[in-house]
Amino acid sequence: QVQLVESGGGLVQPGGSLRLSCAASGIIFSINHMGWYRQAPGKQRELVAFIDSGGNTAYVDPVKGRFTISRDNAKNTVYLQMNSLKPEDGGVYYCSVPATNSWGQGTQVTVSS
Repeated sequence: QVQLVESGGGLVQPGGSLRLSCAASGIIFSINHMGWYRQAPGKQRELVAFIDSGGNTAYVDPVKGRFTISRDNAKNTVYLQMNSLKPEDGGVYYCSVPATNSWGQGTQVTVSS
């Protein structure tokens, strides 16, 4: 059974930074692509960043240059470094294993002064 546990969310001022972590178990982590998604209040969940098993990354345009997705296969963990945060970056962030349609419980990010 796949388990994903996100952490690292919180309240941060505009322009600040957060680092999200997602610890995975129940899968062979190194061969799986991973994604970070965001769901803002009243909106659909949307992809924010993606990393494949080879470490190649992709981002949606609004976060390019500010967010960095990375992975540590030895720790079965995927990270999302978020810099220069804006209020519109707020929401619940989820990590996912697309191949298994597995999701974590999410971690709340609030960007506000």
